[in-house]
Amino acid sequence: MRRSLPLACAALTLWGAVSVMFASATEPTVPGTSAVQAAAATRESILAAKRVVFFGDSITANATYVWDVAAALRSRKLPGGGPEILSVGLSSETVSGLSEETHPFPRPSVHERLSRALPALKANVVFACYGMNCGIYKPLDEERFAAFRDGMQRLHDETVASGARIIHITPPYFDPDSKPPEQGFYASVLLRYSEWLVSQRAVGWEVIDLHTAMRAEALKRKAADPKFTFSKDGVHPNDEGHWLMAQQVLGWLGDAEAASAQSLSALLEGRRVPAEVATLCKQRVNVTKDSWVEAIGHKRPGVAKGLPLEKAAELAADIDAKLDGLLK
Repeated sequence: MRRSLPLACAALTLWGAVSVMFASATEPTVPGTSAVQAAAATRESILAAKRVVFFGDSITANATYVWDVAAALRSRKLPGGGPEILSVGLSSETVSGLSEETHPFPRPSVHERLSRALPALKANVVFACYGMNCGIYKPLDEERFAAFRDGMQRLHDETVASGARIIHITPPYFDPDSKPPEQGFYASVLLRYSEWLVSQRAVGWEVIDLHTAMRAEALKRKAADPKFTFSKDGVHPNDEGHWLMAQQVLGWLGDAEAASAQSLSALLEGRRVPAEVATLCKQRVNVTKDSWVEAIGHKRPGVAKGLPLEKAAELAADIDAKLDGLLK
């Protein structure tokens, strides 16, 4: 993760050549290997990318699962520290462009900022986790469902056209037990949205099915303890839920040890990596997130101001130096 943050308008002469390696949304065939091995090989090639960016709503803006991923990757002591991990999550955001009449302000749409974000960030790989807000907490409806599908298609196409590789993450589980009974229907809405995203694998999309894994784990835990939940408000996962989210990404990237670890701290301890690595990765993800979200621009009120990109770059470089020292 030892990377400098360029100015949004900076030219990156080598990026075009590198990004070609990650532009395809399909799994290329590796001669002499099985289809499963081929898929694993192309997924692990992401570890050689220069910059990996996570897009999403308030769950990604919280960024706990993002810095969990960053710390787990750092603990592998990859060449050069591995890819730089950034989050540009924006609270309340959707891909559907919809908003409740009663919402305090119109929900922001990722499409309002995507055309600025992609060329500024120059990501090699994009992970996108949307859906929770996209049905605006109303029953399943073909018009709203179509808006989700169309918005996701547009996100996919524009990301690929930018030269980046995109991996979609199905939305987290909506816990109906944490909501009034009249809102419990929304769990079935997100299930349908997730099923549609998974079906896009048939046309070459890369999709991590977080929703199925999180739902199954939540229901299993509820069977033993009816009061169990990953999200007290039904929407926003707690730290344990964020770790489960990170595990789906890390497992998809081929890290079986991380996918089975009880927690990030347990993973780091098992790898004999100082716990401070997690703290530093959290600091790095957060400082760069606020700066990039502000530099890209958005229309959501109440978002914390970020540092100028140049200052964030200095802080990120200092953090990288500390991480290098800890991980010698």
